[in-house]
Amino acid sequence: MTVVTVYATFTYPGQAQTIGQTAVEERLAACVNILQPCRSIFRWEGKVESATETPALFKTTTDKADALIARIKELHSYTTPSIVVWPIERLSADFGDWVEENTR
Repeated sequence: MTVVTVYATFTYPGQAQTIGQTAVEERLAACVNILQPCRSIFRWEGKVESATETPALFKTTTDKADALIARIKELHSYTTPSIVVWPIERLSADFGDWVEENTR
């Protein structure tokens, strides 16, 4: 299987919804789980900042990960959005097949 999870954070739930919808429609991701808003603490421009963000988990394939990252960056309002790829160590074969089918 070549399935990976792409984790990204967004400024608010609506942005995660819009970008997630686009990713699925364009077959860059098979599905997106939009999680509850969270509190993020980070250093930005020399200061420690805190903000509410909305994390999302995109299920895609290794082959689509770079295109998905580029598309999220293109649509995102942040200058430097948090977008990372997490490998999946194990998954059910039928779910892996479904992800691969829905990203073709």
